Amino acid sequence: MPELGPIEADARFPSGNWVGFFTDKRIPGKHSMELLLTFRAGAMTGEGRDRVGEFFVKGTYHLDDGSAHFRKTYRARHTVNYAGFNEGKGIWGTWELEGMKGGFHIWPEGMGDPTQDALEEEAPIELERPMETSDERELVPMGA
Repeated sequence: MPELGPIEADARFPSGNWVGFFTDKRIPGKHSMELLLTFRAGAMTGEGRDRVGEFFVKGTYHLDDGSAHFRKTYRARHTVNYAGFNEGKGIWGTWELEGMKGGFHIWPEGMGDPTQDALEEEAPIELERPMETSDERELVPMGA
């Protein structure tokens, strides 16, 4: 059996559990995917499942530009072609099947959904009201 090489060390392509979604204009919303992927010496392999069923993944990735091209083949069904890029927030791009197209985004499971806006809670700022002088107006926060 030929030597496959070590598991990829580039942080953009960690082997392990990945999650994400695909979109399809025929079916509104984001449709979840769960994947177990291995990245090794430019080869991307794995398996997963989504609303359509269980599938196998086979493709390539490139460290120089972060691109990834792979096929998702459903057990005893059809194959979907994927093309995307990884800029440090998972792999995103488009899928194509017999003239139909849609989008997708997958990322390592522990990363959290990079497509959601991150909101941070902060303590309100306490503003002191300056003393009024004949030359100045008092600055009052909006809504006060």
